[in-house]
Amino acid sequence: MHDTAYEITSTGRRSDGTTTYLMETAGLVMLPSEIPPGVQVVTLPGGIRTLAYTQPPAPAAPPVPVVQPIPTWAKTTALLTPTIGGGIAAAGIGLSYAAPGLIAMSQALWSAVALIAAAAIGVPVLLRLGRAATGTGTTHITQNITASGMFGKAHGTINHH
Repeated sequence: MHDTAYEITSTGRRSDGTTTYLMETAGLVMLPSEIPPGVQVVTLPGGIRTLAYTQPPAPAAPPVPVVQPIPTWAKTTALLTPTIGGGIAAAGIGLSYAAPGLIAMSQALWSAVALIAAAAIGVPVLLRLGRAATGTGTTHITQNITASGMFGKAHGTINHH
C-alpha cells in the first residue's frame, strides 16, 4: 500500500482571480507517477479537469454453459444399474436361504465320491477273490482277423480255451 496521503481537489479560482491548474495545490504540481492507484484524471462536463476515483471495470460475465445431450450409453447404463444391483441382491438372499441345503449337498457329494472310489478299488479285489475261491482258473480268448486289400471287409473268429 501507499503511505502518502494525497489531497484531491478540482480546478478552481484563486482569490486573486486567476485559475488554478490541474493538480496544483499550494504551488505543487502532481506528476502522473504520483497519482495513487484507483485515481484518474477526468474531464467534467464544464471542461474542468480533476482527479477522481474510478470504478473498477465490471467483471466479465461468465460464459453461459451449453447444454449437451446425455450420451445413449450413459442412459442405458443408468437404466441397467438398478436391475443388475437388484439381481445381485436377489442372488445373495437366495444363497443365504440355500446355504444349509448347499452344505448338505456338498457333504453328500463327498460321500458319493468316496463310494465311487471305494467301488473302483473294491470290485476288482472281490472279483479276484471270487475266482480264486471257485478254482476255475483263467480263460484264454484268441481272436483271428483277416482282411483282403486296403478297404476290404474284415472277417474274424474268436476261440475260447
